[in-house]
Amino acid sequence: MSRSATYRGRIAPTPSGLLHVGHAATFITAWKRARRRGGKIVLRMEDIDRARCRPEYSAAAARDISAIGLDWDEGWGVGGKFAPYEQSLRFGYYWSLVEKLSDMGFVYPCEASRAEIAAAGKFPERKFDFASPEKIFPPEMRSDPRRTADIENPRFANWRFAVPFGAEIGFCDNNCGQMSFAAGADFGDFLVWRKSGEPSYELAVVADDAAMEITEAVRGMDLLLSTARQILLYRALGFSVPEFFHCPLVRGGDGAKLSKSSMSKSSENKMLICNLDAAKLRELRDSTQIPQA
Repeated sequence: MSRSATYRGRIAPTPSGLLHVGHAATFITAWKRARRRGGKIVLRMEDIDRARCRPEYSAAAARDISAIGLDWDEGWGVGGKFAPYEQSLRFGYYWSLVEKLSDMGFVYPCEASRAEIAAAGKFPERKFDFASPEKIFPPEMRSDPRRTADIENPRFANWRFAVPFGAEIGFCDNNCGQMSFAAGADFGDFLVWRKSGEPSYELAVVADDAAMEITEAVRGMDLLLSTARQILLYRALGFSVPEFFHCPLVRGGDGAKLSKSSMSKSSENKMLICNLDAAKLRELRDSTQIPQA
């Protein structure tokens, strides 16, 4: 799948709660990078978690993004040729990609429980200050990709991508510079589909950024390691890999990364976009600085 010659960026909130200033900083960066290049912005709702995401949060996210002073050219509430722009409406497409990956031998059904993985897995030796450590899936727990016929309902099974152990996954981030991660050492086999009948974040974001011809993915620095996983998916599916720009994380007064769960604390409510007045919103938009595109 080829990339558009025109710069295409995206703003992609997860509507599982109200947005905070950390989201705003990332969205402003994405918007400014697109506008400086005369490009397009897509608004996509990443609502694959059907238990936590709600339509009212999608509407609130769009209101907050507009309140900051950001607009978008296509996507949620606007439409466009790549509709729908809600991931919850694209599950059929995601599953077709799992079937394609299965046919090519890149993924396999995984029956291992979380407890079994936790007991057998080991933490990577290399530590990253931008991400919490995750145990690496033990390669000896892989199952045969050809076992699909043995599964009563493949769409309600866990599916993992078999990473090429020892391969170095490198990319040049437009903010962080040259990055490199080792498959099997820094991360292991990862989920692309859950037994709940839902795609993983890794699969959905790759599928949609490719289908919507996104040329640069702007997001938080905590997703740098995820980018290595996603590059493996891009390559396996024959999609062009976009450029990446990972933003510094906005932290609260305690130094911890802002999260939607922390917003339930009254002391943090001042960090919610919906609680900022027009002057604060304008200051937030104008003060977000990025390198020249």
